[in-house]
Amino acid sequence: MGKSQRNSVSVIDTLFPVMEIPATYAFNEEAGIGDVKLNTGYKFIVREDTNEVLSCMTDEYKLVSNKQVIDEIAKPLKSSGAHFKEAQMFGDGARTQWTWLFPETKVDIGDGDNVNPEITVKNSYDGKWELSFMAGAFRLVCSNGLVIGTILDSKRNRHSIYNTNLDKLSELIMDTVNKTTDLFNEDFPMLQSVKVHDKSVPNVVKQLPQQAVEPFVRYCMGHKIENYWDLLNAFTWVTSHALNRQHESTHRLESRVYPLIKNMATA
Repeated sequence: MGKSQRNSVSVIDTLFPVMEIPATYAFNEEAGIGDVKLNTGYKFIVREDTNEVLSCMTDEYKLVSNKQVIDEIAKPLKSSGAHFKEAQMFGDGARTQWTWLFPETKVDIGDGDNVNPEITVKNSYDGKWELSFMAGAFRLVCSNGLVIGTILDSKRNRHSIYNTNLDKLSELIMDTVNKTTDLFNEDFPMLQSVKVHDKSVPNVVKQLPQQAVEPFVRYCMGHKIENYWDLLNAFTWVTSHALNRQHESTHRLESRVYPLIKNMATA
């Protein structure tokens, strides 16, 4: 599997052993120098089953293995009713993400179409990803696989020897679970029951970049925007369909969608 490839795998496949090896080097003895540098401030993260070097990190990088992550979060997730959905690995195992679905927690968005919460957990051995938990409400909207998402909670933890949160993974995942189920059981029904104020749609337009305004207006003209759940769907639709998914500004806007709509509904 090449470095740029991704692959859906089982949970067991993601739990391969890893180890840290100090990065050392020796000067060229032919030049008359034979000193060995033992403390370089760097270390290699090595996959033990293949002996492949996954990364070279500084000594301040704290290794948290995939097995440690799963050992900490699997039990609280299962006790909360989560069902494992998918695991994916990237870069020959340098980066891994797991997703759990909560089938018993759902909200009906109309015509029997239900949305369930999902929690995605990410970990990496190369520093490209922080150890993170992201909860959201996602649903398939197009036959080509496009998904509309509403991010409900996000926690990102840097792999640092100074980050004490890395020792509290079970607490962090339960906090995310509780926030997510509360939103589904309380906030989402509230959004469906509160009628949209006349100023709310123009206020959303003010948040959009220029290229998204016309698609958003067309969406609103083609759909009845009667309550704040409808407006939330309109907002998430435009971020999924009209904006570049590769731009950080799109993801920053997405992170503001739900808080903005909720504040409008409760004002």
